[in-house]
Amino acid sequence: MIKIMNYGEVPSHEIFARENIAANVEGVVSEIIASVRQNGDAALYDYAAKFDRAELTALEVSQAEIDEAFAAVEPEFLDILREAAANIRCFHEKQVRNSFVINKNGIVMGQKVTPIEKVGLYVPGGTAAYPSTVLMDSIPAKIAGCGEIVITTPPGRDGKVNPVILAAAKIAGVDRIFKVGGAQAVAALAYGTESVPKVDKIVGPGNAYVAEAKKQVFGRVAIDMIAGPSEILVVADRTANPRFVAADLLSQAEHDRMASAVLVTDNRAFAEAVSAELEVQIPQLPRAEIARTSIDRNGKIIVAEDLKLAIDIANEIAPEHLELCVDNPFDYLDNVKHAGSIFMGKHCPEALGDYFAGPNHTLPTSGTARFSSPLSVDDFVKKSQFTYYTAGALEQVADKIAYFAEKEGLHAHAKSATIRFESNAEC
Repeated sequence: MIKIMNYGEVPSHEIFARENIAANVEGVVSEIIASVRQNGDAALYDYAAKFDRAELTALEVSQAEIDEAFAAVEPEFLDILREAAANIRCFHEKQVRNSFVINKNGIVMGQKVTPIEKVGLYVPGGTAAYPSTVLMDSIPAKIAGCGEIVITTPPGRDGKVNPVILAAAKIAGVDRIFKVGGAQAVAALAYGTESVPKVDKIVGPGNAYVAEAKKQVFGRVAIDMIAGPSEILVVADRTANPRFVAADLLSQAEHDRMASAVLVTDNRAFAEAVSAELEVQIPQLPRAEIARTSIDRNGKIIVAEDLKLAIDIANEIAPEHLELCVDNPFDYLDNVKHAGSIFMGKHCPEALGDYFAGPNHTLPTSGTARFSSPLSVDDFVKKSQFTYYTAGALEQVADKIAYFAEKEGLHAHAKSATIRFESNAEC
């Protein structure tokens, strides 16, 4: 049963604390990465057999497999995927940054925005298929203009990728797809194998092994973030519907046993009503055992004095998903300082953001919303600066540059500016 407590009974940094039920994976991941670097495709085939129970004859998904999967998916779901993709595209097109140039008095300065050439998208498999992750991660990369977009995702025991994953990839315009999961997929993308191309950046969620692998290859390639287990914080008052709030909490609790679902309310009776409703809804879920573990181990209901304090608590926690299940939610928006994605009002469940609305669902977790942002087009571009000075423009400031450099004790820096204007200087 979920814990109900008054604010102050638990430190804010422990509200999303989770019972550590995962083994130490650092050493295991290190061995996997080393094996992939040394043995390439052979290691990937071995790990597919060991971890996925799949005997593969090829690592890359063929066009025939994609076409077969696309034909197998219900037309109604394909239409939903296309509509969701259009919403995601509409939102992320507003994020595109342009290069700029400043030109004055013989000086040209600017910033050049360039797409990352090759990106790898990790799409989880295992206990569930996530076509939403395909859309959320690949569409911003496509908008950014990335030259090659590669997906890795675990195969099923039949050696095939879930058809809805392949359908989403086709709709999003993904270039290549590989039947590789886990830490070995991250290693393959970071270092390359005979089949899997080396990429410049790896994005996408995954389990503890995937997260650790991203951590270990960072620096060799760029990564989006080290994502932790899913989390939701709902701020609700007595006017909210306990059934709706309980369902919203469970939308994250069913992800995995390490997920955290927290409610902050200003009314104890409402807190108790939500707790009771959770007990009604959990047994009805197909993933009831996962949700039960998540709620019992990591779920909390915090009773605060008022909604202002509830928002303050949310800011201290900096949740991945924040729902404001209150009347007039825009009255509180300016007070929200730290959250990955904010869902406004009583008719905006977090699941809307997971699948359909358009804003990205790859979000900072574990309090990192204090300093980081959702996945966006910005994650798939890099910026270069450029500077041009005429001789006359440099001459105007050469002595100033030299003075500055000498203050730092860097006399060669100073000389590089003034040497061009010495009496014996040659053009």
